[in-house]
Amino acid sequence: MDTVTQLSDQYVQLADDLARKGVRYAVGSWIDVLGRPKSKVVPIDHLPNLIAGSERYTPRGMGGIGRMNPVEDEVVGLPDPNTLRILPWDRRFAWMIADMHQGGREPFALCPRSALKRQVAEAASMGFVCQLGIEPEFYVFRPESLTQGHLEPIAPSGRLQPTPAYDVEVTLDAMPFLDRVTRYMTELEFGLFSFDAEGGEGQYEFDFAHAEVVDSADRMTLFRTLVKQAAKEEGLVATFMPKPFAELWGSGAHFNMSLEDRHSGENVFKTGTGSSGWRKEALHFAGGVLKHAKALAALSNPTTNSYRRLVPRLADGNFSWAPTKISYGHNNRSCMLRLPDNRPAIENRSVDAAANTYLTAAFMLAAGLEGIRDGIDPGQPQDTLSYTDDRIDVMPRTLIDAVEAFEADSLTYSVFPEAFVRDYTEMKRGEWHRDHAEVSDRERHYYLLNL
Repeated sequence: MDTVTQLSDQYVQLADDLARKGVRYAVGSWIDVLGRPKSKVVPIDHLPNLIAGSERYTPRGMGGIGRMNPVEDEVVGLPDPNTLRILPWDRRFAWMIADMHQGGREPFALCPRSALKRQVAEAASMGFVCQLGIEPEFYVFRPESLTQGHLEPIAPSGRLQPTPAYDVEVTLDAMPFLDRVTRYMTELEFGLFSFDAEGGEGQYEFDFAHAEVVDSADRMTLFRTLVKQAAKEEGLVATFMPKPFAELWGSGAHFNMSLEDRHSGENVFKTGTGSSGWRKEALHFAGGVLKHAKALAALSNPTTNSYRRLVPRLADGNFSWAPTKISYGHNNRSCMLRLPDNRPAIENRSVDAAANTYLTAAFMLAAGLEGIRDGIDPGQPQDTLSYTDDRIDVMPRTLIDAVEAFEADSLTYSVFPEAFVRDYTEMKRGEWHRDHAEVSDRERHYYLLNL
């Protein structure tokens, strides 16, 4: 019996086992540029065919990946059986993450997961394994409030002033929704270790275990789907929009990235605790990320709305806690990068909730590896409020600024195929132009009578 036949038999047995557990369908979700999973659905007895690549797609134009092209070859979705999970909110479904391949099973140029896997291979060639932990924030609100021009939190306690952050009563009042999320995360073995009410009215954060970077990106994709589904089941709406309203705190998804020695498993960024244990590899990694920060923003802050979060202050005058300067510090949360005392990972605070984890992680990892190879000096850490320090270079202030930096950066073309760069920049330029062409009610109200 050859290997192919053995694998086929293995997946036939897997399909039978899942069917006995009540699973009726399977999906092999590939990820679009917006970070949304896409897939056809197959009956569970077709699982072996799905894993073998039976399902084909025409992905351009679906979820922002390029322009539709009716004469282009179809793309095959190849699910990763190691990612298979039964969805706890609907046990009829088995979920897998898929890579997109074209032609002779070559990775499709616009496949985000494949882009990340290429950088994982580059890290391995340098003797490293990349670990990633993510701190996702999001808003949950009552859908009827949208017609009233604001987001109504789950309970009145969520409107505490000046902020409901960490408030136990706010968390208790939201427990029907939060408990549903935690149960689903526990069943999926996310390694949940805390959750809380965040600074915005109806905003929450979940923190769970770090993992190897591809696994972490897979988990984040499933987490977004999980949160939205749990909200629907409670008659609510969840959003990962970075900045729903000017007076609300933005939603970040801070990246905590580190490298381990691929042979010993030892963390190579830090020894011991405190701010003095950072090794040269961590500093050079930070130097590489800072060097390419403007280009990275096109991925880590991928919408026109993202740049409404990257401002020094909220509409009420309070500090936003979102970075605006290309700098690093230790416990300085106004910097783009933070080298915290309590963990051996570099925290990128600029990443927002809309970011595609695969694309952002791929570019950040590539930038950090370049920093290690070239010994890039990050400069001196900033221990003062960076918002008010005019000596520090600023992050892009608009999406178009970030896209132009992305297109001009030579690292971009070593991380992504030229076809991806072309289609991504075209898509994001169009997004910025559409937004820039809008005349808002606020503009009209202010300028119509004053000019």
